[in-house]
Amino acid sequence: MVSPLAKRQVVTHLIHHLAFKPRRAYRLAGLQASSYYYKSYSSRDDEPLKQKLIELSQIRVSWGFRRLIVLLRREGFMDNNKRVYRIYKNAGLQIQNRRKKRTRSHLRLVLPQPTKPNQIWSMDFVSDALSDYRRFRCFNIVDDFTRESLSTFADRSLPAEKVIAVLNTLKEQRGLPEMIVCDNGPEFISQRLDVWAYQNKVQLKFIQPGKPIQNAYIESFNGKFRSECLNAHWFRDLTEARQIIESWRNDYNEHRPHRSLKMKTPNQFAKEFKMMLTS
Repeated sequence: MVSPLAKRQVVTHLIHHLAFKPRRAYRLAGLQASSYYYKSYSSRDDEPLKQKLIELSQIRVSWGFRRLIVLLRREGFMDNNKRVYRIYKNAGLQIQNRRKKRTRSHLRLVLPQPTKPNQIWSMDFVSDALSDYRRFRCFNIVDDFTRESLSTFADRSLPAEKVIAVLNTLKEQRGLPEMIVCDNGPEFISQRLDVWAYQNKVQLKFIQPGKPIQNAYIESFNGKFRSECLNAHWFRDLTEARQIIESWRNDYNEHRPHRSLKMKTPNQFAKEFKMMLTS
């Protein structure tokens, strides 16, 4: 069986060396005109797409293929996923993630599942250090339904009074949830926070000690916050740390596609859900 490539070579010889008219050459070779002029995907100019992928991957160093392709779509690159992945792979842009082997728990706690925004929040602390090795902490809060980052407040120390101050600020901005999931840290089990929760009709849901998976929403956020923000910057002082962290939080909410939200950003998902309720 003669391959299409061999037929195209025969047509080229008939036209250019034997002066056959193209139509007759196609007929003799048993080839359609469209097949003769066909160019494979591999012959396309991949350079513009390759350069854009490299540019985006240098800005979003911890983002993989699935999130980079969302950014490409936003900038007008509508190439199919297979072609984009081929160029992405050939350019050596793949991220090598070493994940710990997960073991199945014999007793798995059923997590509360939110059905609307502002129903369940999760909160936790993350620690880091300035360039002079002084430690600071970040008080992180996420909305479990929209995945919005509501707080990444940073300070040298975060006692219960400051935790309550952050929560009161959020209360003024968007109201309070029915439930807040947290661990058994001293700031969260303090009497002051317990009184505040009672007065504001908020249920504090404490996870079991040593079971961070029971606070999966905030743990997932903390991992992204650590790898994409804290580990990516060297903070000279607390003021600079607060500015960079707040800038990252806004970028996370407004631009970072979230897989569990079907690659929408948290803000986009929240706005679309609100529009759906009002329509």
